[in-house]
Amino acid sequence: MVTIAHMSQAERRPYEIADYLVSECRERGENLTNLKLQKLLYYADAWHLALYDEELFAEQFKAWVHGPVLLSQYHRFKPNQWRPITEDIDKPQLSEKLSAHLDEVVDVFGPETAVALELMTHRELPWIAARGDLPPTAPSSATISKETTKHFYRSMHGNSQI
Repeated sequence: MVTIAHMSQAERRPYEIADYLVSECRERGENLTNLKLQKLLYYADAWHLALYDEELFAEQFKAWVHGPVLLSQYHRFKPNQWRPITEDIDKPQLSEKLSAHLDEVVDVFGPETAVALELMTHRELPWIAARGDLPPTAPSSATISKETTKHFYRSMHGNSQI
């Protein structure tokens, strides 16, 4: 596991949010896989952008074959492969506003399977725009635009539970 004590706040943020999501899902009876964690991280950032005009972290998501990926957290949990994340992870103390936002993301997206969340992202403009004309199974290092993400989810806000 990566020690975050010596990281800047900006570098620590993806780790804290991932830790929170993993811990919150465990409290609700589910051990996340890396695939599902990636999608929850993506939706947490996307909806935070849409609702508050503020990204959760500066790190950009990549438009990989299986959906949006935050590289720092993907590589952190890569050894788990498809298996659940079982490492000891403490739930970080976050602001009440941020905790409430992340709890709502888990409320809305947590009941979905990793594959369902993957398919959901594949039907949404930010991932589609980043992938461009690539075939569905082609590797990509394209970045998903935070601006496109913000506008897309903001336009959906009236039809959303978040």
